[in-house]
Amino acid sequence: MILTVTLNAALDITYRVPRLRPHSTHRVTEVTERPGGKGLNVARVLAALGHRTVATGFAGGGTGEALRALLTQESDVTDALVPVGGATRRTVAVVDEHSGDTTQLNEPGPTVSPAEWDSFLGTYRELLGDARAVALCGSLPPGVPVDVYARLTRAARGAGVPVLLDTSGEPLRRGLAARPDLAKPNADELAALTGSTEPLRAARDTRRRGAHAVAASLGAEGMLAVTAEGVWQAAPPRRIAGNPTGAGDSAVAGLLSGLVEGLPWPARLSRAVALSAATVRAPAAGEFDVKTYDELLPRVVVTDHPSAA
Repeated sequence: MILTVTLNAALDITYRVPRLRPHSTHRVTEVTERPGGKGLNVARVLAALGHRTVATGFAGGGTGEALRALLTQESDVTDALVPVGGATRRTVAVVDEHSGDTTQLNEPGPTVSPAEWDSFLGTYRELLGDARAVALCGSLPPGVPVDVYARLTRAARGAGVPVLLDTSGEPLRRGLAARPDLAKPNADELAALTGSTEPLRAARDTRRRGAHAVAASLGAEGMLAVTAEGVWQAAPPRRIAGNPTGAGDSAVAGLLSGLVEGLPWPARLSRAVALSAATVRAPAAGEFDVKTYDELLPRVVVTDHPSAA
């Protein structure tokens, strides 16, 4: 079983409009609702790849009920979300069909009480007993300690479970100190963490901060991996137009499934990049276009970097 953690789950709402113009009224051509938050997106892609997946985190209120219903109806993910008194947040993506650009609005999430946090910790430790790997993903809701990912990483490593960390800011900085097996920042998160806009230098710096390996998302340029075994860069064969929301989460699913399956790093990167690109062609985060994925997977270009890790 693969475990994903989404402490700040969301009901993802996507509006599609012909053109997005400020200060004007828009006619929405299509609305989709999906269970969201980075870890839930990862879980849905993992389940679509055929992996038994359990999702935990927090969910509450009417929005949380809607999220859990959709999760059960639309995926094979096992729901182990912990109830909270506050309402799960919503995220709204507005897709401009003319330009392909997406505008994102993210609510902050419910305040988590100490008792709710203790309940989650008990659930998490119990689930680790059956997990082959765990993904710790996304932002933190109010009330959750900022060093939470460091705590969860140490608990997983103590149970012998590999950890992938995908967050940003201070939670990322603190989480790295607990030595996760893999960190998956994007280029902006790398720059904010290290002060360097050069991906290779920033990824190496991030690895020195504690991660055993770093796989950095570079958007349309693919992914860079800095590991103890070597350094690789993977790139899609062509640019894919569409909605990039959730592309990084699909990359996490590719990396995590490859880890569990024991794939070598180049194969993990190929899967991650192909899934990321195929998600751009999907209607919502947590999904990928299977035809695009099958087409791109054998064509992803993975290059050995001449420098040592």
